[in-house]
Amino acid sequence: MIAFFDCFSGISGDMTLGAFIDIGVPVSWLKDEISRLPLQGFGLSATDIKRNGIHAKDVIVSDLEGHGSRDYSHIKSLIEKSPFSAKIKQQSLAMFEKIAVAESEIHGCPIDHVHFHEVGGIDAIVDMVGTALCVDFLGIDEIISSRLPLGSGFVTCSHGRIPLPAPATLAILEGSAVYGSNHTHETVTPTGAAIITTLSSAFGEMPDMRIEKTGYGSGKKDTSPYPNLLRIILGKKDHSLKNRVSVIETTIDDMNPEILGFVMERLFEAGALDVCFIPVFMKKNRPGTQIQVISNEPATEKLIHIILAETTSTGARHYLAERRILERESILIETRVGKIQAKRIVQPDGSVKIVPEYDALKKIALEKKVPLKTLFDAVLKDL
Repeated sequence: MIAFFDCFSGISGDMTLGAFIDIGVPVSWLKDEISRLPLQGFGLSATDIKRNGIHAKDVIVSDLEGHGSRDYSHIKSLIEKSPFSAKIKQQSLAMFEKIAVAESEIHGCPIDHVHFHEVGGIDAIVDMVGTALCVDFLGIDEIISSRLPLGSGFVTCSHGRIPLPAPATLAILEGSAVYGSNHTHETVTPTGAAIITTLSSAFGEMPDMRIEKTGYGSGKKDTSPYPNLLRIILGKKDHSLKNRVSVIETTIDDMNPEILGFVMERLFEAGALDVCFIPVFMKKNRPGTQIQVISNEPATEKLIHIILAETTSTGARHYLAERRILERESILIETRVGKIQAKRIVQPDGSVKIVPEYDALKKIALEKKVPLKTLFDAVLKDL
């Protein structure tokens, strides 16, 4: 599964949990899992809310026993001693480490002595560990994020009034894709920055995917006219690949058609990806042939030269085109007639198809003196 974080209004820990819960992570399950830290004395609930008419989940994390702030070494020990999987521990620790390193550099103290206030409370622990649990629960393998909008102004914290974006947020976001917005409030919190920089493999446009679910998590402030929401789009990765190719075309009506076979051989030898001959009707309704060649861009000039040198054409047009292809690789497969070359093709839904190579079966058919069709049918039954 792949998830796209659409951070049009920013990101925070509670917005992330809210979006995951809206997608389908049960609140009761999440609370029970977090309690295994062990972390007692916290409340976790999610209420329905509407922002600009959009339904979302508003997550509330409460400290029922007044635990207050914690230092990094305490939080690290808490996570390391938890019964969670190695992956969940690694992701949770990486999030807190990002904040600890940022705070250490800003305040000039050793990382283990960093004393957390806003991000050391029980809510941040629930947000970050909870996020790692949600990713695992939903079976998400990859996360892509949109660019992050940064707000302006000032916010009050335990150290007093500080400018936005918060210094810790900026330090965590180094190397990430951001842009300035006209929001005059905190759009990306240190917790949100730590979550997305830890989990996201890239920042940019929405990836090719087949959408399955969408969830909305709400921030605490009403930021009208903009909805204060994080949108997470969950789906299956589209296994087709997109690239650009050069398409070369020319039409001929005055050449011996026997030459076309030789031209095709020359074009493939020169790097053409595909060559086809298309029957057409030309001027004065004369029958002709359109030669269409697909190639990688660097081979364009060489292929045009072959067309002009080997045919009666006096010109060829070429243009770039977008192409979608399925993932594929050449493999050896074991069959009743021995090992043969084949293609392993990944379908758009992720399923795999094995296709035996024509040339490999042709060679065996000639050697064993059996019909090629019979051989194809026999090999396909082995797959």
